Amino acid sequence: MREEVEKALAKIRPMLERDGGSVELVDVDGTTVKVRLTGACKGCPMSQMTLKAGIERIVKQDVPEVTEVVAVM
Repeated sequence: MREEVEKALAKIRPMLERDGGSVELVDVDGTTVKVRLTGACKGCPMSQMTLKAGIERIVKQDVPEVTEVVAVM
């Protein structure tokens, strides 16, 4: 599953990088994906919306086994 999640994140990364941010996979713990937002995304007030409405939506669409995407430090 980790490889599938990495592929999904690779789709999202260019959009984040255009705004000076990025996302990296930290861990896949069962059906929960743990990511770290970096760059401009790290301190952005919209990061939770980006995480849930963008990153989580695409990851869950591409990897249906995933139930949640959470940000870790």
